[in-house]
Amino acid sequence: MSSAEIKENSNFLKNSTILPSLFLGHGSPMNAIEENEFVEGLRNLGKTIPKPKAILCISAHWVTDGTFVTAMENPSTIHDFGGFPKALFDVQYPAPGSPELAKIVQSLVKTQNVKLDYEWGLDHGAWSVIKHIYPNADIPIVQLSMDYKTSLEDHFQLAKELSSLRNQGILILASGNIVHNLRMVAWDRLNDVYGFDWALEVNQKVKDWILSGDYDSLIQIRNHGKEFEWAIPTAEHYLPLLYTLGTKFDSDTVSFFNDKPVAGALTMTSVRLDS
Repeated sequence: MSSAEIKENSNFLKNSTILPSLFLGHGSPMNAIEENEFVEGLRNLGKTIPKPKAILCISAHWVTDGTFVTAMENPSTIHDFGGFPKALFDVQYPAPGSPELAKIVQSLVKTQNVKLDYEWGLDHGAWSVIKHIYPNADIPIVQLSMDYKTSLEDHFQLAKELSSLRNQGILILASGNIVHNLRMVAWDRLNDVYGFDWALEVNQKVKDWILSGDYDSLIQIRNHGKEFEWAIPTAEHYLPLLYTLGTKFDSDTVSFFNDKPVAGALTMTSVRLDS
């Protein structure tokens, strides 16, 4: 980074308040256009936190070979799904990007070689939740990808390198689901607040470990038996939680909201860290 860029980025970050770090359960893409208690929970969230200078989003739906951060001025709205009504594909969330924040993220991360990306945009893991929190689409957003070759421990350590952004008016927002197994979803109860016993058990254990600060258990999810294999068959929806927890300050309080299961094999549990 050139001296001019360093000066520009320093100006971008100065005079800020500490912002929360969030993990949001995003569930079905239809939550982007439907009215339900989870959408209301996101709207209420937006009323209770200071308006950020920009948002750094880590979404379950951007998994890559290597680590990338979006650096375009105007990211596109990506409709990365199929089989849903046209109304969902019509949704646009024209928030600006932030090349400045992208370069700051790139400079902060020392454990990975973060590359600037000019092609991705905002996937539905990002815009389907952010649109309810900030409906005016007037806050710059960058997305950070998750390298599928990297261990859960390394993802957690990378997140720690980003924690200082919270002191600079940047909202760190991770989007996924703690329990996420589409193969075991009860499709006849798709809109029901309902969870299988194993899904409820795993969700509760994860919350208990978060509250007790047992990060080893949270990272070593493959050591906890078949219930965790059912609840987290692949890691991409769980990984964003580790990004939120990696940015935790010692002074933070932890709270949960939208803390309910749906369709048997999904949980909408969301986590908020506040100093």
